[in-house]
Amino acid sequence: MTRRLLGLLALVAVLLLAGDARAHKPSDAYLSMVVRGATVDVRWDIALRDADYAIGLDEDGDGAVTWAEVLARAPALRAYAASRLEIDAGDGACPLRETGSLAVADHSDGTYAVLRFEATCARPATSMTVRYGLFFDVDAQHRGILRLDAAGDVRTYTFSSGAREVHADVASGGGAQLARMIREGVVHIWRGYDHILFLVALLLPAVLRRERRGWRPASALRPALVDVLRIVTAFTVAHSITLSLAALGVVTLPSRLVESAIAASVVVAALNNVWPLLEGDRWTAAFLLGLMHGFGFSATLMDMGLPRSSLLVTLFGFNAGVEIGQVAIVCVFVPVAYALRRTRFYRRGVLVGGSLAIAGLALVWFVERAVLGKMS
Repeated sequence: MTRRLLGLLALVAVLLLAGDARAHKPSDAYLSMVVRGATVDVRWDIALRDADYAIGLDEDGDGAVTWAEVLARAPALRAYAASRLEIDAGDGACPLRETGSLAVADHSDGTYAVLRFEATCARPATSMTVRYGLFFDVDAQHRGILRLDAAGDVRTYTFSSGAREVHADVASGGGAQLARMIREGVVHIWRGYDHILFLVALLLPAVLRRERRGWRPASALRPALVDVLRIVTAFTVAHSITLSLAALGVVTLPSRLVESAIAASVVVAALNNVWPLLEGDRWTAAFLLGLMHGFGFSATLMDMGLPRSSLLVTLFGFNAGVEIGQVAIVCVFVPVAYALRRTRFYRRGVLVGGSLAIAGLALVWFVERAVLGKMS
C-alpha cells in the first residue's frame, strides 16, 4: 500500500511539474525580409500572447486581448520589437523605420500582430548580418524564424537564445538551405515533447515480450532491434506521408484538431503498454497513430511561408532532420532499456509507471487543446 501511495505521489508530482510545458509548438515569431538593393522590407509577425506577457496588452486584466487594447499598446510594441532587431549590410547598421499600420494575422497556433519596417542601408547588400533579441529576456525557449528573400532566392534561418545572430550571403545557393532545414528538423523533433513521448511510449516494451502473465524480458538483442526497426519505420512512413500532403497543400486540417489528436495518440500509445487497447502488432499502431503527427510537423513549415520554388528542398531537408533526431533518441534509449530489461525497476517502474505518467501528462495536453483551445 505504501509503495502504491508513493508511486501515485510521484506521478502527481511529474504531472504538476510538466503540466505547463509547451507540448508541441514553442514560442515563435516570424520575420520576413525582402532585399531590394539597399533597402530591406521587413514584416514581423509576433504572437499576441507573447507580446502580452512581455509588455502587457490586456489592460483590463480580463484574460482576453481586444483589438482596441492592441492598438493602444501599438507604439510600445513597435518600440520593443525595433530595439531587438539589427540589420547590418557591411557598412554599419541599416536604420529601421516604421511603415504601414499595425495588422493581425492568424497562424497555426493563434493570432499574431503584424509589424512592418523598412531598413535603409548605405549600399546595396551582398551579404547581411541580422541580430535578433526578441523575448529572450522573458522566454529562453523563444525562436525567431527568418525568411530571407533576395532576388527570388528564398532561404530560412532560425534564431534562438544561443544563436542570436545570422550571417547571410545573399548569393548562397540551395545547399545551405538544405543544411539549415535538416538542422531545423532535428531541433523540432527534440523540442516537440509530445512527439518524443509518443516515440518513447512505443519503444518502452520493445525490449520485452508480452505473455499471459505479463511482460517478460526479451531473450536476445536481435528480436528487440527488429521490433524497434518496425516501429520506427512505421512511424516514419506515416508522418512522412501526412507531412508531405500537408506541406503540398493536398490535405489541410484545423490546428486544434491536429494538436488534440496528437495528444490523444500519446495517451493511447502509453496506456496500451499497461492495458492492451490495440490488437495486433505495435508497428501497426505506430503507423495509424503516427499519421496525425505529420500534420503537426507541417505547421512549422507552413508558418514559414515558403514559396513553391524551394518547397521540395525544404520538405526533404526538414523530414531528414526529423529522422536524424528520431534515430538519435532511439540510439540513446534502446541500449539503456535493454540493459535494464530484466530488472523489476524497468518492468514495473519504467514501463508501467512511465507509461502512466506519459498518459497522464498527454491527457492534460488533450484537455487543454480539445476543451480549452490552448494550442501553446
